[in-house]
Amino acid sequence: MQYAGKEALKPIYEKLEVAIKTFGGDVEVAPKKAAVSFRRKRQFALVQPTTKTRVDLGLKFNNWPHEGRLEKSGPFGSMCTHRVQLTSPDQVDDEIIEAIRSAYIEAG
Repeated sequence: MQYAGKEALKPIYEKLEVAIKTFGGDVEVAPKKAAVSFRRKRQFALVQPTTKTRVDLGLKFNNWPHEGRLEKSGPFGSMCTHRVQLTSPDQVDDEIIEAIRSAYIEAG
């Protein structure tokens, strides 16, 4: 449902989900109406197809700089501290996966 009309973005989500599930058996995947939340003891990542051409990855950190691809949370508000805008599965690279892993570790 989230990807109705945005099917081209589904591979981005799938690549993120596969990577996140490798972090540990305690990753909880919680689909919501407009996004999918990834939680441990608390939410550490949120994946949302925001437009027909972009997925927003929200990350929650205790204290992490806003630099490079890790922007201020924007539309996520207090649910996340950072946002990464993704338009292609290729953008889900080692840098992004390591940032998500850091958020996962902090959430434990």
